[in-house]
Amino acid sequence: MIGLAASLLLLAHGRVAGISGILGGILTRNEAVAWRVAFLAGLAVGGLAIAATFPATMSMAGSRPLPLLLVSGVLVGFGTRLGAGCTSGHGVCGLSRRSPRSLVAVVTFMATGFASATALHVVTR
Repeated sequence: MIGLAASLLLLAHGRVAGISGILGGILTRNEAVAWRVAFLAGLAVGGLAIAATFPATMSMAGSRPLPLLLVSGVLVGFGTRLGAGCTSGHGVCGLSRRSPRSLVAVVTFMATGFASATALHVVTR
């Protein structure tokens, strides 16, 4: 469904479905806001629908302490700015458009994610 939504957004509006770019466009108000709000609202409503239909999919078992999650979120935001896009923009949209920059970004995201998860696992054992 993510690929379908990304394809429809690109075909209908000529826009890439990178969540950081969509959110950034709302915050800076430099471009049209209505479709961005609708797209993000659709993500939230979809998540809520899944949570209501299949509550086990949203289980927080084994979750991390809030301060660690906050620091992680800030680091993800920093990486998004540094990488000129987020995983959805590069992974779903960039790779499908055969963007070399997106390929490098996705490999970097994945390698960093694997390294971080392994380090966290080793440290918290």
